[in-house]
Amino acid sequence: MIRLFRAAGTAALSLLLGLPLLPQPLAAAADTSWAAPPSATNSADGTDRTGPKAAARLRLPAPTGPYAVGRSTLPLTDHSRPDPWVPTATSRELMVGLHYPARRGTGASARYATVEESRHLIKAMGWENMVTPEALSAMAVHSRTDARPASGRYPLLVVSPGFSAPGFSLTSLAEDLASRGYVVATVDHAYESTGTAFPGGRVLTCAACDQVYGTEDGFRRAAVGRGQDVSFVLDRLTAHGSAWRYSHLIDEKRIGMAGHSLGGASAVSAMARDSRIRAGVNMDGAFQDPVPAGGLGSRPFLMLGTDNEVHRPGGRDRTWDLAWSRLDGWKRWLTVAGADHLTFSDAPVIADALTPPATNTTAPAAPTDPTAPTPSQPPLSGQRSVALTRTYVAAFFDQHLRHIPQRLLQGPTKDNPEVTFHSPAPASPAAG
Repeated sequence: MIRLFRAAGTAALSLLLGLPLLPQPLAAAADTSWAAPPSATNSADGTDRTGPKAAARLRLPAPTGPYAVGRSTLPLTDHSRPDPWVPTATSRELMVGLHYPARRGTGASARYATVEESRHLIKAMGWENMVTPEALSAMAVHSRTDARPASGRYPLLVVSPGFSAPGFSLTSLAEDLASRGYVVATVDHAYESTGTAFPGGRVLTCAACDQVYGTEDGFRRAAVGRGQDVSFVLDRLTAHGSAWRYSHLIDEKRIGMAGHSLGGASAVSAMARDSRIRAGVNMDGAFQDPVPAGGLGSRPFLMLGTDNEVHRPGGRDRTWDLAWSRLDGWKRWLTVAGADHLTFSDAPVIADALTPPATNTTAPAAPTDPTAPTPSQPPLSGQRSVALTRTYVAAFFDQHLRHIPQRLLQGPTKDNPEVTFHSPAPASPAAG
């Protein structure tokens, strides 16, 4: 049963978190007509997936670093530009979630999301019979609200989610990076998610969706806009008299950016226009705003994606081949066997919790979408998805912002056989 859920749920989540970022012929891979999740009470084994036991399984993996993790939220408004999606919004609003190294035993337990944010996500996913908003909101996390910060100064990492995904979809990665000694700013871009809570009791939903899907340059506009958002966030976090009370934790000379799907594409958009960002990671997002022809000023970049016919060299998403040819600094192109588009988010952990191993019996295979990527091996578990994502993203930033050499990034390792290193040769010039 777990494979049925992962196949069906992933198709819906892929649409939700930005699979249409891929070239237009691939958008059909996110067709959700076959993606309805199994009924909560009509499953073959009769398992109730909405009761207390199901809710208790909702828990993110513990962070792996030595620090406790603090968390605070920071609403920001850029009055210098209007919102690109809602004409009546004369300013661009952002909600920034900050995770940071903290002192143990301080602060109050944080929630995964608000109940209303969870309700919007569940409705978008069709999960009404699988989990309640209250249970998803209360999913166990490992950060504490307004915990006292640890002493010291730390690199700053800006993290951007997939298109239409809320920022909390990358909580597991943000918590782990903070526990390893980073300040992590996860940005919710107004009107670009299923639902994000803003001041005044407002929950802003995806007004951008109708303007992006199916348009020729919609995703490029979104990526460029997010790059502008990130520069504004850096201004507000690092300027004298910062908007965040713990801004003294940030080492302004060590700033990186990572993102999933559109968020990963936006890392290039931000780096191309803001030299303060010293290193970037794209997790399975098409480069809708291409790497500039002149490169990124020799700054390092990691491409981390699915090991299928989409993101291998010469795959259907040709923006990765172009990006590789233009990146002019340290670079790696890694793919992960058994990964799908959502491996790099919290989604696999949630999927495993809602369809526990006890139900992994002889369920029929999910209907096949002939346009969807073919997995090279059975899907990764939620725990393994989180472990690989955390490990390689942290290694990249440790090497390039902390200058700690990482054997992990030199080539394949026996501990991570799922990860393949690619180094395609530059394409030959066209004859004639």
